[in-house]
Amino acid sequence: MAIDKGMSPYEAARERTVEENKRKMEALNLRHLSAALALAPKTPSPMKQKRRRIVEAAVVAPSPPRRSRRLANLPEVKYAEGASNGSERMKRSPRKPIDSIYLATRGSISMEARLEAARKAEELESQLDPEFPSFVKPMLHSHVVRGFWLGLPRHFCETYLPKRDAIVTLVDEKDEEFDTNYLAYKNGLSGGWAGFALDHGLLDGDATVFQLIKPTTFKVHIIRATVGDGNEATK
Repeated sequence: MAIDKGMSPYEAARERTVEENKRKMEALNLRHLSAALALAPKTPSPMKQKRRRIVEAAVVAPSPPRRSRRLANLPEVKYAEGASNGSERMKRSPRKPIDSIYLATRGSISMEARLEAARKAEELESQLDPEFPSFVKPMLHSHVVRGFWLGLPRHFCETYLPKRDAIVTLVDEKDEEFDTNYLAYKNGLSGGWAGFALDHGLLDGDATVFQLIKPTTFKVHIIRATVGDGNEATK
């Protein structure tokens, strides 16, 4: 290609460069190679092929739900079996069935019924052998429904009971024994008291007499507070 003499030196140099590049492309046959690549089918890269396989596998066979490492090692619980085992444990429990009479909902106990039950308990206490110290303890909601903590008279505890925590045995009127945990610094009964209260169907409003027949053994007498026409409390 002839260069126009009217071109500036810069334009003339640019034209020479263009012509030189064309000759090089012709020598390398780059034009035909570019056309062949344009017509050839495109093959995805190895990375794209790997991603496609992962997505297809996820669609065909979805992975199980993920579990934390801490929970993954725990055995799976079958609730039907768990319920069956729980039933077996209940059957093997030594705890006696509670008398339905005392577990029936009796509504709000009147003050007259509470006082009558306490009076009956004090009358019973007065008939006991004075050689064995005793006290009357009316039952409250916190003693027999929630908490199951039974605080004992502080003066009685400081005078007659151990100065340290100990096992205190409760003996009912059938001479059956129930072990409880006595907490000296709190002056009361904790673990084991709930079992005694539930087994004997104690309710809010009932009254009890605790008679210390041994250093760590109480004979417990129960006075039932019942709701009747006359709001009487019966033993």
